[in-house]
Amino acid sequence: MSTPLPTTLRILRSITELPRAAWDALVDSRAVPFLEWTFLAALEESGCAVPERGWHPRHLTLWRGSRLVAAAPAYLKDDSDGEFVFDSPWATAAERAGLRYYPKLVLAVPFTPATGRRVLVAPGEDRPAREAELYAAAQEYARAERLSGVHVLFPTEEELPVLEEQGFAVRLGVQYHWHNRGYRTMEDFLARFHARRRHQLRREMRVLGERGLQVQTLRGDALAAVDPGTVYRLYASTVDKYPWGQRFLTPDFFARLLARFPHRCEWVEARQEGRLVAGAFNFTGANVLYGRYWGCFEEHPFLHFNVCLYHPVAEGIARGLERFEPGAGGEHKLTRGFEPRLTYSAHLLLHPGMDKAVRAFLAHERAAVEGGLPQWRAETGFKEGD
Repeated sequence: MSTPLPTTLRILRSITELPRAAWDALVDSRAVPFLEWTFLAALEESGCAVPERGWHPRHLTLWRGSRLVAAAPAYLKDDSDGEFVFDSPWATAAERAGLRYYPKLVLAVPFTPATGRRVLVAPGEDRPAREAELYAAAQEYARAERLSGVHVLFPTEEELPVLEEQGFAVRLGVQYHWHNRGYRTMEDFLARFHARRRHQLRREMRVLGERGLQVQTLRGDALAAVDPGTVYRLYASTVDKYPWGQRFLTPDFFARLLARFPHRCEWVEARQEGRLVAGAFNFTGANVLYGRYWGCFEEHPFLHFNVCLYHPVAEGIARGLERFEPGAGGEHKLTRGFEPRLTYSAHLLLHPGMDKAVRAFLAHERAAVEGGLPQWRAETGFKEGD
């Protein structure tokens, strides 16, 4: 029996250096739609994830001869913007200590805090072995380029053992997700709540109808009627409200997705007398809905909750979806039936002193996160035992 050829690392300066079919042949149901070639290409070709904005593509690919056996989207980063795993205090501490924190290597999907495979592996390959080889290659590359370290953002829980074996320290985060517990109707879902909370949610869901607002989801062929410029203006209306908000995305990004990725896109819109009032641009995967970019042209009570939470939940029940992940942040989701779920990142700093300090910080942070989970679960308002 012949010994398999060793793998070799090739680094791509753009996802377009590899044919779409070759990359997508590695994508499985755990990889989430954001790992697909078309989504990553849209980020680059629309000017979002490009060097001018602090994202230098360095996609890692492992080859056995001429066969692609593993890959991971990766970027050199000049800052930490758009990552949703906040390590800027580490950068500040490093700077005060006279150490260089940037550039760093990040294995992630830009601007997308969604858990999913970070390493794609070809069918029939030994997944843990290929993951280990790719992480080892990432570290070797980081050392050769004198980078401060390697960071893996939002991997799956099943990827953690290999990461830890490769020397990475795991960081915990929390998001709030809706899980379908076999609901047949929205009333089944509401029945899980205490009476007072159930009354509150029903009242919030009635408000839009009382004001003459209607909410609907467009998908498939109906997306042809969605104007990408309008989607961008709504997205910008949200980020512009905050002093720290940044327009990471461009109008062309939405145009490319609507044209080339419609099977993964959904558009939730709220209208009043035919006039567009608000919208949310979401993505769909294997039995999972991902909430993403929301905005409004007018303010109405509970408008955000209905467009971004209640309507997608109702759709999820009607379609039999397994889960709805509405994005990062937002403890208001807890009281509306979204349950706390751990997210993960993994970090390896190449300077021994910096690495030691980060690991000590993560140990304290982990204790705080794990200690807070019971309280967060209690705030959902579900009946005892649910």
